Amino acid sequence: MREIQFRDAIKEAMSEEMRRDKDVFLLGEEVAEYNGAYKASQGMLDEFGPDRVLDTPIAELGFSGIAVGAGINGLRPIVEFMTFNFSLVAIDQIINAAAKIMSMSGGQYSCPIVFRGPTGSAGQLGAQHSSNFENWYANTPGLKVVIPSNPYDAKGLLKSAIRDNDPVIFMESEQMYGDKGEVPEGEYLIPIGKANVIQKGTDVTIVSFGKMIPHVVMPAVEELKKQGINAEVIDLRTVRPIDYAAIVESVKKTNRCVVVEEGPPLAAISSEISYHLQRNAFDYLDAPVIRVNSMDIPLNYAPTLIEATLPNKDRVIAAVKEVTYKA
Repeated sequence: MREIQFRDAIKEAMSEEMRRDKDVFLLGEEVAEYNGAYKASQGMLDEFGPDRVLDTPIAELGFSGIAVGAGINGLRPIVEFMTFNFSLVAIDQIINAAAKIMSMSGGQYSCPIVFRGPTGSAGQLGAQHSSNFENWYANTPGLKVVIPSNPYDAKGLLKSAIRDNDPVIFMESEQMYGDKGEVPEGEYLIPIGKANVIQKGTDVTIVSFGKMIPHVVMPAVEELKKQGINAEVIDLRTVRPIDYAAIVESVKKTNRCVVVEEGPPLAAISSEISYHLQRNAFDYLDAPVIRVNSMDIPLNYAPTLIEATLPNKDRVIAAVKEVTYKA
């Protein structure tokens, strides 16, 4: 098994699907001549040409509308946003067009599109480039929302997303593009909506997704292990649909749960998971579910304020100790 970077796993998924299916194409700002803002489309223009790797103007609403029209007419566009903060410019096409076409046409039209790009904090980029909108899109019927945490999942999930007949929001992280992980060569798919238990444990269930898994949760889990606390870790992989069954099954065993999410606390993915557990696993809980979210403020530029705002290893450790009653 070779190790490759997250960005290369994304490129492999897109390239393999474009070789397999002539209806798949990529469009977005700087995806062609510049090889992608994060080099996730490196070399794709040379292989597939300008008819299938399209540089667009800085006009998210416009090129997302082009993608919706293409999808309705049988093509399979991949739209790259330079950041999901900019997807708000295109939100009418995503939410009022792509997500609703199947229902409003009575099932006559599908709209197979992948909207992909980075989400959340990426260091000192300021508040307008650092937001988390996965809960917005997860609250939109008609969309699927995928957030991989490693290169292996990124490739397998993106290939599944490209083949899906529904519009898929595929969220990455600028801080993960250089992360390396084992990725097999050739064809494999990961089903959308299936969580992954990446570490077995007995004392507490930690539920998370995206870059929180490698950058926050797993460092905390390693430290907790040294202190005699054995955590089970569930990587959701997708936040619409959520694999509720996997979470409940784990909590039935551990009787405790901490949910870690980069986004702010109000109307969050972690809120939905907490509600579901109290509704469907209340008798198995020996402690309240605790959420570890960002502070409820725009993300500031100063690195000290970024550290104070976002979830970190120490906050996860403190939450786990609170539910396990271990000081």
